[in-house]
Amino acid sequence: MQLYSASPLVRSRQVLSDVAAIAAIVLSIVLGAAVGAAVGALAALGRGVEEAGERLQGSMTDAAKALGGLPLVGDAASAPFRDASKVGASLIASGQDQQRLFETLGVVIGLLVALTPIAVVLTVWLRRRLAFVRQARAAAALASTSEGRGLLALRALMTAPPARLLALVPDPAGGWRAGDPAVVSVLTDLELRRTGVLR
Repeated sequence: MQLYSASPLVRSRQVLSDVAAIAAIVLSIVLGAAVGAAVGALAALGRGVEEAGERLQGSMTDAAKALGGLPLVGDAASAPFRDASKVGASLIASGQDQQRLFETLGVVIGLLVALTPIAVVLTVWLRRRLAFVRQARAAAALASTSEGRGLLALRALMTAPPARLLALVPDPAGGWRAGDPAVVSVLTDLELRRTGVLR
């Protein structure tokens, strides 16, 4: 399987394209991780709410226990503090929910930021690279048989500029129709150079 063109100029462009695609993918991953971490850091707000709820719940529970020990009025005096400790439990649950939300959002947004440009790069770059590999493989396979060489020569007749054809062979179409091996060979090599199989 031929990954790069035999032509130095085309091969240089392909290598630069590969390096740029890999750099874009790495940059997208780094950017996605940074954005995900920044959004995930907002989970600290939820931790603050959870800690405030724990302090409130602890204080109210301690106060309820202290007042609950008073004779005659203990239960009545400690009831509001027991109710307030439930508010602390609610704050704890809310803080934990916020933490889970921001951690999940951090992962999802980080993946979106990373995968969107990666998908664009792979769609554009990979399509071109695979097209070259398929074309080079098909041309090399055709060049291995005499009938295939005739088809490659015909493709050269159809795609090459007429001035270039005439510079190589005085009568390219006539030579191809006659099956002249020298003309077919020149035209085949021309097509193989165009597809990057030959230098």
